[in-house]
Amino acid sequence: MRYFAYGSNLSRQQMKERCPDSRPLFPATLPNYKLVITGWSRKWMGGTATILRSRGDKVRGGVYEVSEADLRKLEKHEAGYTRQNVTVFDEDTPVRLLQTLRPEVYAKGGDHHDELLPEAPVVRGYGGQVRILDYVPDRSTSATIQRIRQGRP
Repeated sequence: MRYFAYGSNLSRQQMKERCPDSRPLFPATLPNYKLVITGWSRKWMGGTATILRSRGDKVRGGVYEVSEADLRKLEKHEAGYTRQNVTVFDEDTPVRLLQTLRPEVYAKGGDHHDELLPEAPVVRGYGGQVRILDYVPDRSTSATIQRIRQGRP
């Protein structure tokens, strides 16, 4: 299983202690989240961090391969956290992916502006079109995925 590490779990030594069978794979970026300090740990005398959705922000971290047993061990150290399924990227923008796939139409939600998208010139450069769709409140891709995961239509 793949695990996105951030904060103190970026320490390879800490991950080896908590998850002996873990293996670091690659650096990654989690878009549209931010790292926030939410508390204080008396155990190790430092802040405790979590990630929260935040459009336009990003969290840098690393992806590890971990076993189910190691994940359970890790969760014992992460009291108060809720495991989340997230999608991370090994680059900050989808430019390389778009250069490979070369879609004829690249569409983004209405809360984006094509002049601010670093990938727009790439798409136009190979003859593709960039389309900004109308903004529809409460109909974002993220909200749709969350409803699906919760078993709601």
